[in-house]
Amino acid sequence: MTLPLPTDYAAMEAHTALEIPSGAEWQYEPKWDGFRCLAFREGDQLAIMSKAGQPLARYFPEIDAALLALAAKRFVLDGELIITQQRMLDFDALLQRIHPAESRIRKLSQETPATLLVFDLLVDDRGKDLTGLPLEERRKRLEQFAEHFLVAQDRIRLSPCTRDFETAKRWFKRMAGPLDGVIAKRTDRSYASGERNSMLKIKNLRTADCVVGGFRYGAKNRLVGSLLLGLYDEAGLLNHVGFTSGLAAADKPALTQKLEALVEPPGFTGAAPGGPSRWSTERSTEWEPLAPKLVAEVQYDHFTGRRFRHGAKLLRWRPEKRPRECTIEQVSRESESPLTLLD
Repeated sequence: MTLPLPTDYAAMEAHTALEIPSGAEWQYEPKWDGFRCLAFREGDQLAIMSKAGQPLARYFPEIDAALLALAAKRFVLDGELIITQQRMLDFDALLQRIHPAESRIRKLSQETPATLLVFDLLVDDRGKDLTGLPLEERRKRLEQFAEHFLVAQDRIRLSPCTRDFETAKRWFKRMAGPLDGVIAKRTDRSYASGERNSMLKIKNLRTADCVVGGFRYGAKNRLVGSLLLGLYDEAGLLNHVGFTSGLAAADKPALTQKLEALVEPPGFTGAAPGGPSRWSTERSTEWEPLAPKLVAEVQYDHFTGRRFRHGAKLLRWRPEKRPRECTIEQVSRESESPLTLLD
């Protein structure tokens, strides 16, 4: 390709913030729960590159085809790949695409097609580099691009934005859970490739009370390394939903003694830790079951596929809470679908 930006061009990054910033210099966007990517096209040549610089086009043939079908023959777009089911974002369906078998990928692309939500235009359809322009101007050019080339598209959509602080706060509150959070970008700054000085991400962090159904020892000693968390389902079964680590070193000896005194099979009466998966190791299947006596309040960002996607943060112990009150309902509360922003 002879585009002004190479395919290894780094996407702009974001610092994490606890609150949404206010001021006339900020533009707000939904933080979609998907795969960030840059899409490069020149004629019949196309590359979709992940934020880590890995090619994604083979995993998303429907997006590859949609981009090549556009009347614009050259461009570089910054956006997010998402998959939706029942009007909710489905990150697990995205992960299933990273598969070695082309036949499997083709099947999934038809059953659960992805959408590319675009939120920045780095090179326009004339091949002009726009990265030196402030975001305010780039957004105008992106909206013009969308008006000309994306109107009849359902696989490539323009991601919404607002300059109104109150609207951004409503997005954050109304769609807590389904929406990953809010992105705030400086409208007066150029595209900061690979840098974090022009964009903030404010994530929706929530809490849940979980039963500690087991624990794992640390890799180097016989002190607790992580707690295995459980929630009761509608049938009254305690299912493993994730873990929390990062325990204070000073607390581990006493906590280990407390946990060892509670060791009692089965620990989890429903889904248990250590099931087979492509990420399993010999050590990941080793854990100690506990009687369902301890309740911990944890902080998490995502709950998908009936488990916490990332390690949860231990906030405090809840000795006053009955374990049976720790149900899956805590993490499956209804929130407004973020797809209403695209309607």
